[in-house]
Amino acid sequence: MKRNVVVIHPGTLGDVLLAVPAIRKVASQFPEHHLLLIARASVSRLLQECGVVDEWIATESQVCSGLFAGFGEQSVELRSYLERCDVAVAWTEDVDGSLARLLREYGVRQLWIQSPFSPALRRTHQRDRFLETMEGGSSNGFGEDVLDVPDHLIEEGRICLEKKGITKGRSLVLIHPGSGSIHKCLGPEKWAHIIQHLRYREMSPVVLEGPADQDAVESVLSLLGTQPPVLRDLSLSLLVGVLVQTDLYVGNDSGVTHLAANVGVRTGAVFGPTDPHRWAPSGRHVTILRGASCVCPTWDAVKNCHGKPCLDLDVEEILTVLGVGIYA
Repeated sequence: MKRNVVVIHPGTLGDVLLAVPAIRKVASQFPEHHLLLIARASVSRLLQECGVVDEWIATESQVCSGLFAGFGEQSVELRSYLERCDVAVAWTEDVDGSLARLLREYGVRQLWIQSPFSPALRRTHQRDRFLETMEGGSSNGFGEDVLDVPDHLIEEGRICLEKKGITKGRSLVLIHPGSGSIHKCLGPEKWAHIIQHLRYREMSPVVLEGPADQDAVESVLSLLGTQPPVLRDLSLSLLVGVLVQTDLYVGNDSGVTHLAANVGVRTGAVFGPTDPHRWAPSGRHVTILRGASCVCPTWDAVKNCHGKPCLDLDVEEILTVLGVGIYA
């Protein structure tokens, strides 16, 4: 039976996707080992389906409850993995050293435990900071984070679009007006204008709505007479199957925008108060769309900034940059 490498990442979707090059580096350094990812269920399942990891356990499951406490009896399932673990990478804080002690008690010989937010790290981009925690260099940004989407997910995505009456007769553009924070979102009137223009260009805009996007999507739809198709609450695996059949994706700074970039779709990523030099997805197929640089010193200042000049983008300029403007 193979020995294990365990990677622990309690972050959100976008954070985990930014760590894909680092996860792949771990796998390449220990090719004879079985790679177990401990992260949120939805993204873990996706990364297994795309061949990035061998197996996963959800951070939100009871199996891991003792792990994050840093002490006490571990579940039988987790214990079976840790007892065969040679190497562990944990992208989290361990101020009192309890996680390191626990892992060493199980015989883990090589440990990398550090938060990617640690001030001790020198790299700028979050993707490179994950690599730096393992004494690695910068990512070259090309191909290391692109996911290999399996055929069965592509077929499921095709069926999903077909059931919505969306065919490939016209260029398919997926629009995601939501984000993890309303302070990172382009205004609904701008999204409505983009959708109207895409229709004018005889393209097929489709709106994506995740679990936290209802208000953002409703605000956009209320400004449109003819309603575009809306894909609601897709699993990440199904969403990936849809994305690979999309000609263009446009969205705010969000985990879904990172996902679009990770599957190689031509991506327009709207950045406002967050710094794209730190957080943007990478690749030649990614275009960063931004107004003035944000000057708010804190997130509280961002919340109280009503003008949001960083999100004051001209719609015609957005469309032109993406190659779908009036004169494109």
